[in-house]
Amino acid sequence: MLNRRNFISLSFLTAFSTILKSSFSGALLKADEKPPGDTEHGFPMVISTWKHGIAANEAAWQVLVQGGQSLDAVEQGVRVTEADPDNSSVGVGGFPDRDGDVTLDACIMDPKGKAGSVTFLQHIVHPVSVARLVMEKTPHVMLSGEGALEFALQNGFRKEDLLTDKARKAWEEWKEKSHYKPVINVENHDTIGMLAIDKNGDISGACTTSGLAFKMHGRVGDSPIIGAGLFVDNEVGGAVATGLGELVMKTLGSFLVVEFMRSGYSPREACRLAVDRIADKLPEYDRNQVGYLAVNKAGETGAFAIHKGFNYALKREDVNALLDSGALL
Repeated sequence: MLNRRNFISLSFLTAFSTILKSSFSGALLKADEKPPGDTEHGFPMVISTWKHGIAANEAAWQVLVQGGQSLDAVEQGVRVTEADPDNSSVGVGGFPDRDGDVTLDACIMDPKGKAGSVTFLQHIVHPVSVARLVMEKTPHVMLSGEGALEFALQNGFRKEDLLTDKARKAWEEWKEKSHYKPVINVENHDTIGMLAIDKNGDISGACTTSGLAFKMHGRVGDSPIIGAGLFVDNEVGGAVATGLGELVMKTLGSFLVVEFMRSGYSPREACRLAVDRIADKLPEYDRNQVGYLAVNKAGETGAFAIHKGFNYALKREDVNALLDSGALL
């Protein structure tokens, strides 16, 4: 039974916890100046990782302004990047693994908590659309490799050669030394992750990549893993990750960002705390890059990375801007 003394003690602890959390949040906010756009809110809106998000945002925005759902918006948005042969990190034109094979990973989440994913998929330009069909047509969340390819072909996708001349040349040059070392902020080992809120306030997300350039054959990163590369909770918000997937997988970064937002932190603070978790737990963090991008239910956005250089595209009614994230180092 909660007597008066216990009630007073509990009330004091609750109040103290609130004060402490507010002080901590303030410290986080002062650590780096907020880039323009982080304090804006409202919807519809769409955000995505890296410079290639600018064009992807425009495609997603066309869905949103016509009253479309956020799920359709994120799918159509990242398909733009998947189909761009000049982008070496996603879809057709993506740099191959060390055996010369282009292998793709993608996932998608809707406002109802449904999710679909494909890993180690070859010969299909739009893995995000295959991931959506996994979500909508199967009892599973993830299909991989030959099974994912067979499913795609059964559902009308066309088998294509994804290795462009540019990517083949880069692979041939890499083979001369066969030295594997990810390079911080070089987009040949990054993704496009996208989050959108439609006019009804519903949030969806998508993430798609060709993975690390010249990776070991069979390697799968964080991008298709729900809770690592992407997580959406329509009551709270959503988050996506970019950079070295192994660090994200070891800390379930996108899920962690959303849980921090559930606890009351802003999107930017939540992203920073997830980066701090990597720095606290993984000694190799400073030699690699990870960036998080998040939006909450109010449409507020934020981003944070280990190193400077991570940027993201923010699209609202009157702007489609490329913004720099905060950074730990």
